[in-house]
Amino acid sequence: MDTNVKTVSVIGLGYVGLPTAAILASRGFDVIGVDVNEHAVRTINDGKVHIVEPDLDILVQASVTMGRLKATTEAQAADVFMLAVPTPFKDDKQPDLAYLEAATRSIAPVIKKGDMVILESTSPVGTTAAISSWLSEMRPDLAFPHQSKTPDVNLAHCPERILPGHVLRELVENDRIIGGITHECSEKAEAFYRTFVTGECILTNARTAELAKLVENSYRDVNIAFANELSVICDGLDIDVWELINLTNRHPRVNILQPGPGVGGHCIAVDPWFIVAQNPEDARLIRTAREVNDAKPHFVIDKVLAAADRFKAPKVACFGLTYKADIDDLRESPALDIVKLLSSKLDGEVIAVEPNISKLPASLENAGNISLMDSGDALDQADIAVFLVAHRQFKDIAPAALDSKVVIRTIKS
Repeated sequence: MDTNVKTVSVIGLGYVGLPTAAILASRGFDVIGVDVNEHAVRTINDGKVHIVEPDLDILVQASVTMGRLKATTEAQAADVFMLAVPTPFKDDKQPDLAYLEAATRSIAPVIKKGDMVILESTSPVGTTAAISSWLSEMRPDLAFPHQSKTPDVNLAHCPERILPGHVLRELVENDRIIGGITHECSEKAEAFYRTFVTGECILTNARTAELAKLVENSYRDVNIAFANELSVICDGLDIDVWELINLTNRHPRVNILQPGPGVGGHCIAVDPWFIVAQNPEDARLIRTAREVNDAKPHFVIDKVLAAADRFKAPKVACFGLTYKADIDDLRESPALDIVKLLSSKLDGEVIAVEPNISKLPASLENAGNISLMDSGDALDQADIAVFLVAHRQFKDIAPAALDSKVVIRTIKS
Protein backbone atom coordinates (compact mmCIF):
# COMPACT_ATOMS: atom_id res chain seq x y z
CA MET A 1 0.00 0.00 0.00
CA ASP A 2 1.05 3.59 -0.62
CA THR A 3 2.07 4.55 2.94
CA ASN A 4 1.33 8.22 2.20
CA VAL A 5 -2.38 7.42 1.84
CA LYS A 6 -4.14 6.00 4.85
CA THR A 7 -7.64 7.48 4.66
CA VAL A 8 -9.78 7.77 1.54
CA SER A 9 -13.07 9.64 1.30
CA VAL A 10 -15.49 8.57 -1.43
CA ILE A 11 -18.10 11.23 -2.15
CA GLY A 12 -21.23 9.61 -3.56
CA LEU A 13 -22.19 6.07 -2.54
CA GLY A 14 -24.08 4.89 -5.58
CA TYR A 15 -23.34 2.28 -8.23
CA VAL A 16 -19.73 3.48 -8.60
CA GLY A 17 -18.89 5.00 -5.24
CA LEU A 18 -20.03 2.23 -2.90
CA PRO A 19 -18.21 -0.62 -4.71
CA THR A 20 -15.11 1.57 -4.93
CA ALA A 21 -15.30 2.32 -1.20
CA ALA A 22 -15.70 -1.36 -0.39
CA ILE A 23 -12.77 -2.40 -2.59
CA LEU A 24 -10.53 0.24 -0.99
CA ALA A 25 -11.56 -0.87 2.50
CA SER A 26 -10.74 -4.46 1.59
CA ARG A 27 -7.24 -3.29 0.63
CA GLY A 28 -6.63 -1.89 4.10
CA PHE A 29 -7.53 1.77 3.65
CA ASP A 30 -9.72 3.54 6.18
CA VAL A 31 -12.62 4.67 4.02
CA ILE A 32 -15.14 7.41 4.73
CA GLY A 33 -18.13 7.23 2.43
CA VAL A 34 -20.14 10.43 2.08
CA ASP A 35 -23.65 10.70 0.68
CA VAL A 36 -26.57 13.11 1.08
CA ASN A 37 -28.97 10.13 1.17
CA GLU A 38 -29.47 9.44 4.88
CA HIS A 39 -31.14 6.10 4.18
CA ALA A 40 -28.09 4.94 2.20
CA VAL A 41 -25.78 6.08 4.99
CA ARG A 42 -27.75 4.22 7.66
CA THR A 43 -27.98 1.10 5.51
CA ILE A 44 -24.23 1.01 4.89
CA ASN A 45 -23.37 1.61 8.54
CA ASP A 46 -25.58 -1.39 9.34
CA GLY A 47 -23.36 -3.45 7.05
CA LYS A 48 -25.98 -3.67 4.31
CA VAL A 49 -26.34 -2.27 0.79
CA HIS A 50 -29.00 -0.17 -0.92
CA ILE A 51 -28.11 -1.22 -4.49
CA VAL A 52 -27.96 -4.60 -6.22
CA GLU A 53 -24.53 -5.81 -7.33
CA PRO A 54 -23.22 -9.38 -7.01
CA ASP A 55 -21.10 -9.94 -3.87
CA LEU A 56 -21.17 -6.26 -2.89
CA ASP A 57 -23.25 -7.01 0.21
CA ILE A 58 -20.62 -9.46 1.45
CA LEU A 59 -17.77 -7.01 0.90
CA VAL A 60 -19.59 -4.08 2.54
CA GLN A 61 -20.56 -6.17 5.56
CA ALA A 62 -16.97 -7.33 6.04
CA SER A 63 -15.57 -3.81 5.60
CA VAL A 64 -17.99 -2.29 8.11
CA THR A 65 -17.46 -5.12 10.60
CA MET A 66 -13.67 -4.64 10.43
CA GLY A 67 -14.12 -0.90 11.02
CA ARG A 68 -12.56 -0.02 7.66
CA LEU A 69 -15.67 1.54 6.14
CA LYS A 70 -18.07 4.05 7.62
CA ALA A 71 -20.65 6.26 5.97
CA THR A 72 -21.68 9.81 6.83
CA THR A 73 -23.58 12.74 5.40
CA GLU A 74 -20.81 15.22 6.18
CA ALA A 75 -17.36 15.43 4.58
CA GLN A 76 -14.44 14.59 6.87
CA ALA A 77 -10.67 14.91 6.60
CA ALA A 78 -8.87 12.35 4.44
CA ASP A 79 -5.74 11.95 2.32
CA VAL A 80 -7.57 11.22 -0.94
CA PHE A 81 -11.01 12.44 -1.98
CA MET A 82 -12.75 10.54 -4.80
CA LEU A 83 -15.75 12.27 -6.37
CA ALA A 84 -18.30 9.78 -7.69
CA VAL A 85 -21.52 11.79 -7.85
CA PRO A 86 -24.03 11.93 -10.75
CA THR A 87 -23.39 14.18 -13.75
CA PRO A 88 -26.73 14.23 -15.60
CA PHE A 89 -27.86 16.65 -18.27
CA LYS A 90 -30.52 19.35 -18.08
CA ASP A 91 -33.73 19.49 -20.10
CA ASP A 92 -31.88 21.27 -22.90
CA LYS A 93 -29.24 18.48 -22.99
CA GLN A 94 -26.62 20.72 -21.41
CA PRO A 95 -24.38 19.14 -18.73
CA ASP A 96 -25.60 19.58 -15.17
CA LEU A 97 -22.61 19.88 -12.85
CA ALA A 98 -24.62 20.98 -9.82
CA TYR A 99 -24.05 17.73 -7.90
CA LEU A 100 -20.36 17.80 -8.66
CA GLU A 101 -19.95 21.43 -7.64
CA ALA A 102 -21.85 20.77 -4.41
CA ALA A 103 -19.63 17.77 -3.65
CA THR A 104 -16.51 19.82 -4.37
CA ARG A 105 -17.59 22.65 -2.11
CA SER A 106 -18.47 20.16 0.64
CA ILE A 107 -14.88 18.87 0.83
CA ALA A 108 -13.22 22.29 0.55
CA PRO A 109 -13.26 23.04 4.30
CA VAL A 110 -11.57 19.74 5.22
CA ILE A 111 -8.86 19.39 2.57
CA LYS A 112 -5.27 20.05 3.61
CA LYS A 113 -1.81 20.36 2.11
CA GLY A 114 -0.69 17.07 0.57
CA ASP A 115 -4.19 15.82 -0.23
CA MET A 116 -5.32 14.54 -3.59
CA VAL A 117 -8.73 15.02 -5.25
CA ILE A 118 -9.74 12.54 -7.95
CA LEU A 119 -12.74 12.98 -10.21
CA GLU A 120 -14.28 9.64 -11.20
CA SER A 121 -17.61 11.01 -12.42
CA THR A 122 -17.94 11.11 -16.20
CA SER A 123 -17.73 14.80 -17.06
CA PRO A 124 -17.40 17.32 -19.89
CA VAL A 125 -13.94 18.41 -20.96
CA GLY A 126 -12.60 21.01 -18.54
CA THR A 127 -14.42 19.76 -15.44
CA THR A 128 -11.29 18.74 -13.53
CA ALA A 129 -9.89 22.23 -14.04
CA ALA A 130 -13.22 23.68 -12.89
CA ILE A 131 -12.95 21.67 -9.66
CA SER A 132 -9.51 23.14 -9.11
CA SER A 133 -10.97 26.62 -9.52
CA TRP A 134 -13.94 25.95 -7.22
CA LEU A 135 -11.62 24.69 -4.51
CA SER A 136 -9.26 27.66 -4.85
CA GLU A 137 -12.19 30.06 -4.38
CA MET A 138 -12.98 28.50 -1.01
CA ARG A 139 -9.42 27.75 0.06
CA PRO A 140 -7.18 30.70 -0.94
CA ASP A 141 -4.69 29.48 1.67
CA LEU A 142 -3.81 26.51 -0.55
CA ALA A 143 -2.19 26.35 -4.00
CA PHE A 144 -3.98 24.28 -6.66
CA PRO A 145 -2.69 22.82 -9.95
CA HIS A 146 -4.21 25.49 -12.19
CA GLN A 147 -2.27 28.05 -10.17
CA SER A 148 1.07 26.41 -9.44
CA LYS A 149 3.40 23.74 -10.82
CA THR A 150 4.00 22.66 -7.23
CA PRO A 151 0.47 22.68 -5.80
CA ASP A 152 -0.51 21.90 -2.24
CA VAL A 153 -3.38 19.72 -3.48
CA ASN A 154 -3.17 17.43 -6.53
CA LEU A 155 -6.10 16.91 -8.91
CA ALA A 156 -6.71 14.21 -11.51
CA HIS A 157 -9.49 12.59 -13.49
CA CYS A 158 -9.80 8.80 -13.63
CA PRO A 159 -13.12 7.85 -15.25
CA GLU A 160 -14.81 4.65 -14.11
CA ARG A 161 -15.22 1.96 -16.78
CA ILE A 162 -17.29 -0.66 -15.03
CA LEU A 163 -20.08 -2.96 -16.20
CA PRO A 164 -23.02 -3.47 -13.82
CA GLY A 165 -23.08 -7.06 -12.66
CA HIS A 166 -19.27 -7.26 -12.87
CA VAL A 167 -18.31 -4.14 -10.94
CA LEU A 168 -16.12 -5.61 -8.22
CA ARG A 169 -13.99 -7.51 -10.72
CA GLU A 170 -13.75 -4.71 -13.25
CA LEU A 171 -12.81 -2.09 -10.65
CA VAL A 172 -9.67 -4.10 -10.07
CA GLU A 173 -8.93 -5.70 -13.44
CA ASN A 174 -9.80 -2.98 -15.97
CA ASP A 175 -7.18 -0.65 -17.41
CA ARG A 176 -7.50 2.87 -16.07
CA ILE A 177 -6.93 6.19 -17.83
CA ILE A 178 -5.45 8.70 -15.39
CA GLY A 179 -5.28 12.35 -16.37
CA GLY A 180 -3.86 14.93 -13.99
CA ILE A 181 -3.96 18.68 -14.40
CA THR A 182 -0.16 18.41 -14.30
CA HIS A 183 2.06 15.41 -15.04
CA GLU A 184 2.98 15.25 -11.37
CA CYS A 185 -0.72 15.03 -10.50
CA SER A 186 -1.04 12.08 -12.91
CA GLU A 187 1.90 10.29 -11.32
CA LYS A 188 0.61 10.74 -7.78
CA ALA A 189 -2.84 9.49 -8.79
CA GLU A 190 -1.25 6.52 -10.55
CA ALA A 191 0.62 5.55 -7.38
CA PHE A 192 -2.68 5.49 -5.51
CA TYR A 193 -4.56 3.45 -8.15
CA ARG A 194 -1.77 0.88 -8.33
CA THR A 195 -2.55 -0.07 -4.74
CA PHE A 196 -5.78 -1.77 -5.85
CA VAL A 197 -5.84 -1.92 -9.68
CA THR A 198 -4.21 -4.85 -11.47
CA GLY A 199 -5.01 -3.52 -14.94
CA GLU A 200 -2.69 -1.11 -16.72
CA CYS A 201 -2.69 2.54 -15.63
CA ILE A 202 -2.21 4.83 -18.64
CA LEU A 203 -1.23 8.43 -17.96
CA THR A 204 -2.42 11.44 -19.90
CA ASN A 205 -3.71 14.92 -19.12
CA ALA A 206 -7.07 15.71 -17.54
CA ARG A 207 -8.75 17.05 -20.68
CA THR A 208 -7.82 14.00 -22.73
CA ALA A 209 -8.96 11.64 -19.97
CA GLU A 210 -12.30 13.46 -19.79
CA LEU A 211 -12.87 13.19 -23.52
CA ALA A 212 -11.68 9.56 -23.65
CA LYS A 213 -14.58 8.40 -21.47
CA LEU A 214 -17.08 10.42 -23.49
CA VAL A 215 -15.71 8.99 -26.73
CA GLU A 216 -15.88 5.41 -25.45
CA ASN A 217 -19.59 5.73 -24.77
CA SER A 218 -20.30 7.78 -27.88
CA TYR A 219 -18.66 5.10 -30.02
CA ARG A 220 -20.96 2.49 -28.53
CA ASP A 221 -23.98 4.78 -28.90
CA VAL A 222 -23.29 5.32 -32.61
CA ASN A 223 -23.01 1.58 -33.22
CA ILE A 224 -26.17 0.83 -31.26
CA ALA A 225 -27.97 3.52 -33.26
CA PHE A 226 -27.02 1.70 -36.48
CA ALA A 227 -28.57 -1.51 -35.11
CA ASN A 228 -31.69 0.28 -33.87
CA GLU A 229 -32.17 2.09 -37.17
CA LEU A 230 -31.70 -1.20 -38.99
CA SER A 231 -34.43 -2.80 -36.84
CA VAL A 232 -36.88 -0.08 -37.88
CA ILE A 233 -35.99 -0.57 -41.54
CA CYS A 234 -36.41 -4.34 -41.26
CA ASP A 235 -39.79 -3.93 -39.58
CA GLY A 236 -41.02 -1.97 -42.57
CA LEU A 237 -39.65 -4.57 -45.00
CA ASP A 238 -41.00 -7.57 -43.03
CA ILE A 239 -37.50 -8.94 -42.42
CA ASP A 240 -36.26 -10.55 -39.19
CA VAL A 241 -33.57 -8.12 -38.05
CA TRP A 242 -31.85 -10.70 -35.84
CA GLU A 243 -31.54 -13.18 -38.68
CA LEU A 244 -30.24 -10.40 -40.90
CA ILE A 245 -27.60 -9.33 -38.36
CA ASN A 246 -26.53 -12.93 -37.85
CA LEU A 247 -26.02 -13.32 -41.58
CA THR A 248 -24.17 -10.05 -42.15
CA ASN A 249 -21.93 -10.62 -39.13
CA ARG A 250 -20.50 -13.64 -40.96
CA HIS A 251 -18.52 -11.14 -42.99
CA PRO A 252 -15.01 -11.09 -41.46
CA ARG A 253 -15.01 -7.32 -41.03
CA VAL A 254 -18.62 -6.74 -39.96
CA ASN A 255 -19.80 -6.79 -36.35
CA ILE A 256 -23.25 -5.24 -36.03
CA LEU A 257 -24.56 -4.94 -32.47
CA GLN A 258 -28.00 -6.07 -31.32
CA PRO A 259 -30.94 -3.63 -31.44
CA GLY A 260 -33.15 -2.95 -28.45
CA PRO A 261 -35.94 -0.66 -27.23
CA GLY A 262 -33.53 2.29 -26.98
CA VAL A 263 -30.44 3.06 -24.94
CA GLY A 264 -30.35 3.60 -21.20
CA GLY A 265 -28.06 3.86 -18.22
CA HIS A 266 -26.11 6.70 -16.71
CA CYS A 267 -23.37 6.60 -19.38
CA ILE A 268 -24.27 5.80 -22.99
CA ALA A 269 -27.59 7.65 -22.92
CA VAL A 270 -26.01 10.75 -21.35
CA ASP A 271 -22.33 11.16 -22.17
CA PRO A 272 -22.61 11.82 -25.93
CA TRP A 273 -24.66 14.91 -25.18
CA PHE A 274 -21.64 16.34 -23.31
CA ILE A 275 -19.67 16.23 -26.55
CA VAL A 276 -22.57 17.69 -28.53
CA ALA A 277 -23.03 20.50 -26.00
CA GLN A 278 -19.41 21.60 -26.33
CA ASN A 279 -19.19 20.99 -30.09
CA PRO A 280 -22.67 21.64 -31.51
CA GLU A 281 -21.50 22.32 -35.08
CA ASP A 282 -19.03 19.44 -35.37
CA ALA A 283 -20.64 16.56 -33.47
CA ARG A 284 -23.17 15.79 -36.21
CA LEU A 285 -22.93 12.00 -36.24
CA ILE A 286 -22.91 11.79 -32.45
CA ARG A 287 -26.03 13.98 -32.24
CA THR A 288 -27.84 11.94 -34.89
CA ALA A 289 -27.05 8.68 -33.10
CA ARG A 290 -28.51 10.08 -29.90
CA GLU A 291 -31.64 11.16 -31.75
CA VAL A 292 -32.03 7.73 -33.37
CA ASN A 293 -31.72 5.94 -30.04
CA ASP A 294 -33.98 8.39 -28.22
CA ALA A 295 -36.63 7.83 -30.92
CA LYS A 296 -36.67 4.03 -30.61
CA PRO A 297 -38.98 3.90 -27.54
CA HIS A 298 -41.61 5.84 -29.49
CA PHE A 299 -41.35 3.33 -32.34
CA VAL A 300 -41.97 0.52 -29.83
CA ILE A 301 -44.97 2.32 -28.34
CA ASP A 302 -46.50 2.79 -31.79
CA LYS A 303 -46.08 -0.96 -32.44
CA VAL A 304 -47.84 -1.81 -29.18
CA LEU A 305 -50.70 0.63 -29.75
CA ALA A 306 -51.24 -0.74 -33.26
CA ALA A 307 -51.47 -4.27 -31.85
CA ALA A 308 -53.81 -3.09 -29.08
CA ASP A 309 -56.37 -1.82 -31.57
CA ARG A 310 -57.76 -5.34 -31.99
CA PHE A 311 -58.75 -5.52 -28.30
CA LYS A 312 -61.55 -3.67 -26.53
CA ALA A 313 -59.67 -3.06 -23.26
CA PRO A 314 -56.23 -4.56 -23.82
CA LYS A 315 -53.91 -5.73 -21.10
CA VAL A 316 -50.28 -5.26 -22.07
CA ALA A 317 -47.53 -7.02 -20.12
CA CYS A 318 -44.16 -5.29 -20.40
CA PHE A 319 -41.31 -7.59 -19.47
CA GLY A 320 -38.47 -5.57 -17.94
CA LEU A 321 -38.06 -2.05 -16.57
CA THR A 322 -34.30 -1.74 -16.02
CA TYR A 323 -31.92 -0.36 -18.61
CA LYS A 324 -30.16 -3.70 -19.08
CA ALA A 325 -30.46 -7.34 -18.10
CA ASP A 326 -30.16 -8.78 -14.59
CA ILE A 327 -29.67 -5.54 -12.63
CA ASP A 328 -32.00 -3.24 -10.67
CA ASP A 329 -30.76 0.00 -12.24
CA LEU A 330 -33.54 2.14 -13.75
CA ARG A 331 -31.45 5.16 -14.71
CA GLU A 332 -32.38 6.53 -18.16
CA SER A 333 -34.11 3.22 -18.91
CA PRO A 334 -35.95 3.17 -22.25
CA ALA A 335 -38.09 0.30 -20.93
CA LEU A 336 -39.24 2.47 -18.04
CA ASP A 337 -40.05 5.31 -20.43
CA ILE A 338 -42.00 2.95 -22.69
CA VAL A 339 -44.14 1.69 -19.82
CA LYS A 340 -44.80 5.20 -18.55
CA LEU A 341 -45.75 6.62 -21.96
CA LEU A 342 -47.75 3.55 -22.88
CA SER A 343 -49.88 3.90 -19.75
CA SER A 344 -50.85 7.43 -20.80
CA LYS A 345 -51.77 6.40 -24.36
CA LEU A 346 -53.35 2.99 -23.85
CA ASP A 347 -57.06 2.58 -23.23
CA GLY A 348 -56.40 -0.44 -21.09
CA GLU A 349 -54.08 -1.84 -18.44
CA VAL A 350 -50.29 -2.05 -18.35
CA ILE A 351 -48.63 -4.85 -16.40
CA ALA A 352 -44.99 -4.35 -15.46
CA VAL A 353 -42.86 -7.44 -14.92
CA GLU A 354 -39.53 -6.68 -13.25
CA PRO A 355 -37.96 -9.41 -11.09
CA ASN A 356 -35.22 -7.14 -9.75
CA ILE A 357 -37.46 -4.65 -7.90
CA SER A 358 -40.08 -5.13 -5.20
CA LYS A 359 -42.34 -2.17 -5.93
CA LEU A 360 -43.14 0.19 -8.78
CA PRO A 361 -40.79 3.17 -9.08
CA ALA A 362 -42.23 6.54 -8.14
CA SER A 363 -42.51 7.59 -11.79
CA LEU A 364 -45.04 4.78 -12.41
CA GLU A 365 -46.95 4.26 -9.17
CA ASN A 366 -49.32 7.20 -9.70
CA ALA A 367 -50.30 6.29 -13.25
CA GLY A 368 -53.39 4.42 -12.09
CA ASN A 369 -53.36 1.73 -14.77
CA ILE A 370 -49.96 0.12 -14.08
CA SER A 371 -49.49 -2.87 -11.80
CA LEU A 372 -46.39 -4.89 -10.91
CA MET A 373 -46.72 -8.66 -11.29
CA ASP A 374 -44.58 -11.74 -11.68
CA SER A 375 -44.26 -13.45 -15.05
CA GLY A 376 -46.85 -16.13 -14.33
CA ASP A 377 -49.65 -13.76 -13.31
CA ALA A 378 -48.80 -11.38 -16.14
CA LEU A 379 -49.02 -14.12 -18.76
CA ASP A 380 -52.32 -15.34 -17.31
CA GLN A 381 -53.88 -11.91 -17.77
CA ALA A 382 -52.14 -10.23 -20.71
CA ASP A 383 -53.37 -9.96 -24.28
CA ILE A 384 -50.04 -8.55 -25.49
CA ALA A 385 -46.55 -9.44 -24.25
CA VAL A 386 -43.80 -6.90 -24.91
CA PHE A 387 -40.25 -8.01 -24.17
CA LEU A 388 -38.05 -5.02 -23.31
CA VAL A 389 -35.17 -6.43 -21.21
CA ALA A 390 -33.38 -9.79 -21.55
CA HIS A 391 -33.56 -10.82 -17.89
CA ARG A 392 -32.53 -14.43 -17.38
CA GLN A 393 -35.94 -15.22 -15.80
CA PHE A 394 -37.68 -14.37 -19.05
CA LYS A 395 -35.63 -16.91 -20.98
CA ASP A 396 -37.36 -19.64 -18.99
CA ILE A 397 -40.82 -18.70 -20.28
CA ALA A 398 -42.15 -21.64 -22.27
CA PRO A 399 -43.10 -20.80 -25.87
CA ALA A 400 -46.50 -22.41 -25.27
CA ALA A 401 -47.26 -19.76 -22.64
CA LEU A 402 -47.13 -17.15 -25.41
CA ASP A 403 -49.21 -19.02 -28.00
CA SER A 404 -52.38 -17.06 -27.31
CA LYS A 405 -50.62 -13.70 -26.95
CA VAL A 406 -49.59 -11.02 -29.37
CA VAL A 407 -45.82 -10.98 -28.83
CA ILE A 408 -43.64 -7.94 -29.54
CA ARG A 409 -39.91 -8.44 -29.06
CA THR A 410 -37.55 -5.51 -28.92
CA ILE A 411 -34.67 -7.77 -27.84
CA LYS A 412 -33.31 -11.03 -29.15
CA SER A 413 -35.12 -14.02 -27.64
